[in-house]
Amino acid sequence: MSDNNNFKVFSGTVTKYLAEKICAELHCELGNMSVAHFSDGEFEICFDESIRGQDVFLVQSTFPNADNLMELLLMIDAAKRASARTVNAVVPYFGWARQDRKSKPRVSIAAKLVADMLSVAGITRLITMDLHADQEQGFFNVPVDHLYASSVMLPYIDSLNLENLVIAAPDVGGSKRANTYSKYLKCPLVLCNKTRKRPNEIAEMQIIGDVTDANVVIVDDMVDTAGTITNAADLMMSRGARSVRAVASHCVMSGNATERVQNSSLTEIVFTDSIPYVRGGSKVKQISIASLIAEAIRCVLHNKSISSQYLI
Repeated sequence: MSDNNNFKVFSGTVTKYLAEKICAELHCELGNMSVAHFSDGEFEICFDESIRGQDVFLVQSTFPNADNLMELLLMIDAAKRASARTVNAVVPYFGWARQDRKSKPRVSIAAKLVADMLSVAGITRLITMDLHADQEQGFFNVPVDHLYASSVMLPYIDSLNLENLVIAAPDVGGSKRANTYSKYLKCPLVLCNKTRKRPNEIAEMQIIGDVTDANVVIVDDMVDTAGTITNAADLMMSRGARSVRAVASHCVMSGNATERVQNSSLTEIVFTDSIPYVRGGSKVKQISIASLIAEAIRCVLHNKSISSQYLI
């Protein structure tokens, strides 16, 4: 039986695989929606069933960015115009989040712009996971339920039963997340300090801390080109680490990232399924967050606290 008869879940094109798992957890059917494409690249969203008076949950990660973001915006607009009671955007991976501030003069702050676009389109609430920067929740004027991949990653790390475990942050910006993991797991923390020539290109990296004879787990929010992660793994192995693994929330893995991982010293790299991964690298593993998101939806529907889900 369904958890509630007054809600419906719909999926955008790119995240249907995850929406189906979420619906299985919620014991409901995935809603019927169609996308009509025009020859010039435009598309039209249509809900193929009534959603009047319903709490609607629209599941769509915005990667790759532009088309899937536009699809989500049109889904929101269509739901609002179809008299949905609430329009809840479920965005497991929030694209453009790395552009959260002015890092140099005369640049855009894309994360704030996307937040404004979603708000103007008509969302009632945002459910997302591991934003690049926690303060991006403040870009929205609607409630934001910010989930953490640690709820699925920490049990996985525990299950490995690694001796002499060390948690590592791939850069200074990720030190808070890695420190939280190290405290929970009661193990040491090391940091990677890197400098960049330009975006996605590392100039230099140093390891701060001892990794000798350690089984290292690098913790990050996303992996894009995999340059940082693989360089860190190779450097740690050269410094005497026994093994190096990585866990990250979002599997962006663009360009030659899979090849870099395959050719690196990493034993494995573990992601959630917030973004689909189809390239088939033998070192890449995904853990589903469907139950995590489904429980968040239940909490929203029944006005319960979501923080009870968090391990850390």
